Amino acid sequence: MATDDLQLRRYEFKRALQELETLKGRGTELISLYIPPSKMISDVVQYLREEFSTSSNIKSKSTRKNVLSAIESIMSRLKNYKFPPETGLVFFVGHIATRGDQTQMYTRIIEPPEPIQTFSYMCDSNFHLEQLKLQLAVKEAYGLVVIDRKEATIGFLNGTNITMVANEQSLVPSKHHQGGQSSRRYERLIEIAAHEFFKKVGEIANNAFVPVIKDLKAVFIGGPGATKEYFFEKDYLRNEVKFKVKDLFDIGYTDETGLKELVDKAADSMKEMQIAREKDLINKFMMEIRKPDGGLGVYGEAAIRSAMEQKAVDLLLLSEGLNKAQYFYKCPSDGNEKVLGKLADDPIMCEKCGTQMELDHEEDIVEAFYKMAEEGNTKVEMISGDSEEGKLLQKAFGGMVGVLRYVPKVMG
Repeated sequence: MATDDLQLRRYEFKRALQELETLKGRGTELISLYIPPSKMISDVVQYLREEFSTSSNIKSKSTRKNVLSAIESIMSRLKNYKFPPETGLVFFVGHIATRGDQTQMYTRIIEPPEPIQTFSYMCDSNFHLEQLKLQLAVKEAYGLVVIDRKEATIGFLNGTNITMVANEQSLVPSKHHQGGQSSRRYERLIEIAAHEFFKKVGEIANNAFVPVIKDLKAVFIGGPGATKEYFFEKDYLRNEVKFKVKDLFDIGYTDETGLKELVDKAADSMKEMQIAREKDLINKFMMEIRKPDGGLGVYGEAAIRSAMEQKAVDLLLLSEGLNKAQYFYKCPSDGNEKVLGKLADDPIMCEKCGTQMELDHEEDIVEAFYKMAEEGNTKVEMISGDSEEGKLLQKAFGGMVGVLRYVPKVMG
């Protein structure tokens, strides 16, 4: 799947969770049902039948009625599935609170971006989103090495999952008490043993990292004392791996626990890498608008939309905090359409026939611009609000800017 598609799916998934988080029930009437891909649909239906029987004993008449109807709704919808999708299914069903004492039946079915790990059924006054929120974490791969003279461990960080590749114990002798020539000879033996150990650890790391080097965002090395610096500075790692080493950290352990400690220490560095990338993207736009002739920078919804329609936008930057819709008005007489960035306060008249246009539908603006970008071969990047540049994008430019391929004749 293309990067743009992944970013759009992530955005849509995030928006769905934001909506679900705002919904509340009058009582324990909202059902969250997580179905792993390995779970048989027939087993889920049987489980729901048992829950239906149990829920018939709920004392509150209204709560009982609403829970039973929610379970029936889920069982009815499960008839459309022979097997769960590859990543499983998540149902959010129940009567949500509206105005006054009123409630409204709500149903949302999500196929998550990553597989559901455990079957779960929860009935509460809010929807349970914990499993899905974990999937929002940025899923990027990092190489990990923790090392001292006694031990080394190599692993990967994929998203929030730490995987150990190898743990290697050294044969380097500990301190000795020999003197004179015996001492110098013993020191040489220690250095030879240490060199062989570092060489072996380097080979393990190279064999683990080189085949996936293009997918690694960075490599981090940790350990107590100066051993990690020595290991990095010498030629134990291949050049393509050394090039990926972002930082070295002082940590206390060199076993699997050390990998976890290294990830904790490197968390800020990982965040800084993403912020630096976003900074470069925003600076690319800022360099254009600072040019005397305005360069190839474009901002303002109307100007961007016009340039997108002319397929003139090379790079489109959208803020993750952009929560906006666009509204499509249609003439009932001749089908002429008009798109507005907000609901019209006054009647919209058709430019062709003068008939009053009607609101046809609304669409999330990020999803709309992604469609236009696909048609115009425009690269889209979502920018977080973590950096100063990300905050600038949202506050000063309304959450959207672009870099043009060329300056179109008419914009906005």
